[in-house]
Amino acid sequence: MRYSIYGAALGAAIAALAGCTPSVPDSGAGVGFGDYDSYAQQQAAREAQLSGQQQAGASAAPLPQSGGQTGAPLSATGQAMAPLPDDEQGTAQDGGQEEADPVEQLAADTAAALNSGEEPLQADPNNPPPEAVNEMGISQENDFEDVAGLRSIDDDADRIARNRQEYELVQPEALPPREGKEGPNIVAYALRTTNPVGTPLYNRMTLFDTEGRMQRNCRKYPSADQAQIDFLERGGPERDRLGLDPDGDGFACDWDPAPFRSARGGSGE
Repeated sequence: MRYSIYGAALGAAIAALAGCTPSVPDSGAGVGFGDYDSYAQQQAAREAQLSGQQQAGASAAPLPQSGGQTGAPLSATGQAMAPLPDDEQGTAQDGGQEEADPVEQLAADTAAALNSGEEPLQADPNNPPPEAVNEMGISQENDFEDVAGLRSIDDDADRIARNRQEYELVQPEALPPREGKEGPNIVAYALRTTNPVGTPLYNRMTLFDTEGRMQRNCRKYPSADQAQIDFLERGGPERDRLGLDPDGDGFACDWDPAPFRSARGGSGE
């Protein structure tokens, strides 16, 4: 008896808990409150209805025209226009393309030629004949086929004659006078003298270590030309204050006049 009372109480408690638990929604329900199959059927029916309305609107008869000829084109005010002549209808059916004006076409061709980057050929008999060059700009004057396609033998003869008339022979002139300080001219000195290097012409005082003294003093000059100029400025070749010409040939620090003499055509010895 006691167990039956306990069992009845336990069953009542379970029933009370079941009543407090929220109900789980039906996962099989689709969009909205119905299932998915019903929703799909409704969408299909709506699309079929809309499609039927569009077809009915497309097949509707055109509005009747007020007056005028049936099928005639309308003007901007809504009134029917007279049909076009046959020649104009053919032009309209061809896409509305009209024949270009010859003057405008010539102007367009001229503008295209001017914008091509190539200079137009000026028709002038005094113009020189064109030169034969390849795409790299290298002359092809030695190729007879290329030259023959541009000018004739008579054109070449006229060209040679013009070149001979324009040829000018420049005569040599005297050098302008030197500006600034005029020092010794070693070129004139080399051409004025005739003795070879090492041939003594002037007496020099023989001192001890004359060769060593010459080497020390010659190292002070940047070149033999500068040493010769200073040697002449100090009274050379008759006098040699710095010992630059110990052998007395008139040439300081191994300066050689042979290149200047050879340039004139004289003896370089």
